[in-house]
Amino acid sequence: MLDFPRWKKIWLWAVALVIAAASLPSLFSITGEPWPSFLPDPEVNLGLDLAGGSHILLEADPSQVARQRLESMEEAVRGALGNAKPRIRYGDFSSANGRLSFMVEDANQVDAAREAIQPLTTGAGLTGQRDWTIEVVDGTRFVIKQTRAGLDQAVTQAMDSATEVVRKRIDSLGTREPTILRQGDDRIVVQVPGLQDPKALKELLGKTANLEFKLVDTTALPSDIEQGIAPPGSEIVPYAEGANAGASAIAVKRLGGIRGDSLTNAQQTFDQKNTPVVAITFNQQGGQKFAKLTSENVNKPFAIILDGKVLSAPNINEPILGGSAQISGNFTVDSANQLAIALRSGALPVDLTVVEERTVGPDLGADSIRKGLIAMGIGSFLVIALMIAHYGRFGIYATVALVINVLMILGIMAVIGTTLTLPGIAGFVLTIGAAVDANVLINERIREERKRGRRVFTAVENGYREASRAIYDANVTNFIAGMLLFLFGSGPVRGFAMVLIIGLFTSVFTAVPLTRMWVAGWLRKTRPSDINI
Repeated sequence: MLDFPRWKKIWLWAVALVIAAASLPSLFSITGEPWPSFLPDPEVNLGLDLAGGSHILLEADPSQVARQRLESMEEAVRGALGNAKPRIRYGDFSSANGRLSFMVEDANQVDAAREAIQPLTTGAGLTGQRDWTIEVVDGTRFVIKQTRAGLDQAVTQAMDSATEVVRKRIDSLGTREPTILRQGDDRIVVQVPGLQDPKALKELLGKTANLEFKLVDTTALPSDIEQGIAPPGSEIVPYAEGANAGASAIAVKRLGGIRGDSLTNAQQTFDQKNTPVVAITFNQQGGQKFAKLTSENVNKPFAIILDGKVLSAPNINEPILGGSAQISGNFTVDSANQLAIALRSGALPVDLTVVEERTVGPDLGADSIRKGLIAMGIGSFLVIALMIAHYGRFGIYATVALVINVLMILGIMAVIGTTLTLPGIAGFVLTIGAAVDANVLINERIREERKRGRRVFTAVENGYREASRAIYDANVTNFIAGMLLFLFGSGPVRGFAMVLIIGLFTSVFTAVPLTRMWVAGWLRKTRPSDINI
């Protein structure tokens, strides 16, 4: 085990020095010294508690999910009844009081109607319930209601989707390592390190980006629209600010439009008049629906609606068959770019309201870093003094291995883009003590071998071989604990777990093969008859 060929020495030194060198940009940043611009500069990202930044708490309205599900179910039911063979005639359709109600005109088609709409309901998770209940009242009237289990499942799915959309939008800002996590049933916590002005972030996250294309109801009278009265099957939608110099609202068909969830891309661009617009592209299915909508309604107006407000209502002069279109409005370059980002990342399935907002300054982080470095320095000094006083030369080897270990942890964290939080600094301090455990086990084992009368070479070889078993076993159990903390923890717990896991690998590497190489080189060079350990 003390035989180290040249290639192995080169490999061990190369791994240690290359990874340790990756920590230099972070060390330069901490000390305030400039790092050469022509060199790679991977740096450890600092968390909100160290670098400061913005903290925002978003809250959703579960009742909005219920309304959206009701509207989607109404459109699905109408389609299922209309596509049945033979067609099922119905009337008196109502979606009031959070439930759907309609009457089948022919009593002989009641069973066929149930068979047509039954597939629209599914099981609500593992609850054993359906997500909708279907009842027949007075022989021909159907009543469809949402179950609590189905609504809870829909809210959970909506919040999971909203969390992912928020993550995509923040990533598009170019910020690094945000913390985005669910809190309770209807809240999302957003923490963005280094962002001191949360205004742009709030505007982006508060934009639902719910894009819809709906046909304008040309039968609606302007006087009725002003009074908020819409024809049956239509709804009143207000114009966005500055979108129309005349009327303040417009009547559009409630069903049969196209949603923006079929978009594949959105980019800020300019039209022929050099006015900022947003160019959008549909996927294949959305492109086909858009082509069908425009082909069947040539010379009719259709409204482009964003977050419940009409941006414009142009006429369909000719079918739009290419699967792409432009959204025009009173955009600036910045507002068009923000809309494009929101559309690319997807529409929020539910509106999010900012219920808590605070900006964390970097002063607390600087103080935490300073105290953490002091704690690390004191801990390192005491450990180094004890190791050298107790083990002599072998303690010096352990000390050098400890320094390389800390640099390697910083280097790995910088390369993989891990965020360092205040608990992460605690993990560093813990690693300082844990890193020398392996050397203590090895040195004590070598001491025991010498007391048994083993020769120097044999004692050292047996010491490394026998102690390595206990070292690997202990670090495997620590690795399992660290992985569980990382998988099931959140925020600060994950930061601590990440430093712990990285430190396990680097401490084993520096304490076992690296120190063994140094000890083997010294023994072969000096051939001592005895060792002071």
